[in-house]
Parts: sequence; C-alpha cells; structure tokens
Amino acid sequence: MLKDNLQEVEKRVSMACERAGRSRDEVLLIAVSKTKPVEMVQEIYDAGVRDFGENHPQEIREKFPQLPSDTKWHMIGHLQTNKIKYIIERACMVHSVDSVHLAEEISKAAIKSGRCMPVLAEINMAKEASKYGVMPEDAEDFIRQIAALPGIRVEGLMTIAPYTEHAEENRVYFRDMKKLFVDIRGKNIDNVNMHHLSMGMTGDFEVAIEEGATMVRVGTGIFGASNYH
Repeated sequence: MLKDNLQEVEKRVSMACERAGRSRDEVLLIAVSKTKPVEMVQEIYDAGVRDFGENHPQEIREKFPQLPSDTKWHMIGHLQTNKIKYIIERACMVHSVDSVHLAEEISKAAIKSGRCMPVLAEINMAKEASKYGVMPEDAEDFIRQIAALPGIRVEGLMTIAPYTEHAEENRVYFRDMKKLFVDIRGKNIDNVNMHHLSMGMTGDFEVAIEEGATMVRVGTGIFGASNYH
C-alpha cells in the first residue's frame, strides 16, 4: 500500500514538473517519516527513496542506525539548541534555521564534529504568528549574518505555507518565496549557494513545484496520517 501511495505521489510530482516545463530531476522528493516506525521507512527505502525528513531530532537519532548507510536524513522541524547533538553527525541538512542563535550553536557543534553542515534559512512567508521563521523583509540580513559563521553553509531557503484545503491559496506565498530566492541568489553573498528552495507539503506540493520548489516534503501522501502518541 505504501508503495502505491509513493507511486501516486511520484506521478503527481512528475506531472507538476511537466506543467511547469521543468525536468523531474530538478525536484527532490523528501518522504517525511515523522512518528513512523522503521519498518515503514524501510519499505519506502526499498521502493527507491533515499531522502527522509524528520521533525524531531530524537527520531533521527533512533532511526539512523536502523536504516542503510546511504539513507539521507533531513532535519525539517523546529530545532532546539540542546538537541543539535542528536543530529549534527546524522543529518544531511537542517531545513529549519530560524535564528542567529541556532545557527551559532549548529556552527559550534559542526566545527567540533569536523564537518560543515548545509542549512536552509526558514522564512515565515505568510507571516503567521503560529509559525517559526524569519520575516521575508529580514531574510537578506539574516542570511548575511549566518553565512559568516564557520562550519555551516547556507544552501537556500525553506518555508511552511499556511494549512489550507485549497492548495491554490498558497501559490502567492510560493511565488514570493521564489522571488526572494532569486533576489538573494543575485546578491552573490559569500558562503551562500542558493541551490535549494524547500517548500510544499502533501496538500500543496504540486503548486510549490509549479512555482519553483527544488525540494518537497511529503509525509501524509506517502505514509498516511501521523501517529502522535
């Protein structure tokens, strides 16, 4: 059943790329495995997916040794500084850097573990009070500050659009994110490679792809609803 879900999502990703005149390999599908048991993650791995997203550092720590070594773990949820130790040697990227303080702590941990951590700056494009992220008008200053830190490399931007029943309502936010992405890329800031635009989830990933997402984070569409204990 999970394989069928994945095939359906894959088909929708391909069709959205086609509509946007983009190549399928321009978009990375990240299967969001939060709260899901290792057996389900393994099933999706066996179906060909290598990139998985987790909201909680503890889940990356627990699942990391149980999946094959070429599995890539993306930290996509809000990251508290005291949990950085769980992911610093296990995550391939942190999508949710939303404060200079967090970036500084990731920087310290990365240097200590002898690596350079790719990060995305989280932007609160819809300016929702309930969401984390930097306001779009502060994005450039924020990126300049965190890009100066050793041990991290700014690879792009991430946003979580408002929850909606109608994906079309989020098009404006995805479009504005793409504009911001292009604008910052054009500034040629040192230690900033604007490669990735992480936006779009189960409810709206097709619209996000049409507007330029390079990474989509799909959980429910692949695994079914989250099991919160």
